[in-house]
Amino acid sequence: MFGRLGGGELLVILLIVLLLFGARKLPQLARSLGASAKEFRKGIEQGAQEADLTDSEHTPDS
Repeated sequence: MFGRLGGGELLVILLIVLLLFGARKLPQLARSLGASAKEFRKGIEQGAQEADLTDSEHTPDS
């Protein structure tokens, strides 16, 4: 996702975020974004585990 963005583009994005949210809100925004990403990954892992359990229930034993 960020592989195609260069340093200049990331700098412009950072400046826009600073203008929109201000320097005081930036740490809070970063924390909430990190927590959201953590919850998203946790949900993906739980979904994969449930899918594995469902697959093993429907797979006939040999």
